[in-house]
Amino acid sequence: MSESKYIIRAGETAHDAYELDLTPERAGWEWSSLRVIRLEAGGSLDVPGGEAEFLVLPLSGGCTVTVDGRDIAVEGRESVFTDITDYVYIPRRTDIRLASAAGARIALPGARATRDLSARYCPRDEVGTALRGAGDCSRQVNNYSMGNPVETSHLLACEVLTPGGDWSSYPPHKHDENTAEERQLEEVYYYEVREGRGGDQGFGIQRIYPSPGHDIDVCAEVRGGDVVVMPYGYHGPTVAAPGYDLYYLNVMAGPAEDAVWMMTFDPDHSWIRDTWDDQVVDPRLPMTPMND
Repeated sequence: MSESKYIIRAGETAHDAYELDLTPERAGWEWSSLRVIRLEAGGSLDVPGGEAEFLVLPLSGGCTVTVDGRDIAVEGRESVFTDITDYVYIPRRTDIRLASAAGARIALPGARATRDLSARYCPRDEVGTALRGAGDCSRQVNNYSMGNPVETSHLLACEVLTPGGDWSSYPPHKHDENTAEERQLEEVYYYEVREGRGGDQGFGIQRIYPSPGHDIDVCAEVRGGDVVVMPYGYHGPTVAAPGYDLYYLNVMAGPAEDAVWMMTFDPDHSWIRDTWDDQVVDPRLPMTPMND
């Protein structure tokens, strides 16, 4: 099957204030979704509720979220490469309004929900931050609804920062069945690239290949604003081209009710992890301030 089924290029689903509007139907699955909204200075947008829960996660700039009759100020950040951010959890069937005095780009990672929870402001000190891997497999992970205090119905979301020339999402791993060691999770990767000396020409490489019972084959160049959807299969590496730091936002959801991330490594490559004991983390990390 053509790899183009799994790649949504920047602008392909854009409309109105939406730079990206990836629905489960467009992705060809049931659970995960992602929208990216651009608000001009002084702009606002009504976002109607539906069957998806989601986060209001600023990529750049800050905003005010009006929900359930109250205004929540979200400070945001200059960019994904300079800081982590505060954010807001929005439950299913909840209408909101977004407004920004100075302008903002805001991601809405979402998942079909099966429970009714409450809207919640999430301060930046609740973001779980960690450095993972070592050597040329070093990366920074910021958890927004995964292994931190935020309760969701099915939504898992984190972001990964990879220095130029490094490999992340490696060794390759999968999460396409529900077992004692793994959870079935549909995953979205949304990419941004920090400008280098070559301006905005930076890129990365994304690999996905078959896992038992799942036929998929992707080896694609990705650039800022591109999305790759991963319904199954071993995914990794995600390679940042030398000279260009790479960011990707992970959105995951699936049918399990426990909302946890559990995966298994490709046994042919899992030995790579043992080599990290004798290497140091890339000194270019962390890229942003981290929480203890």
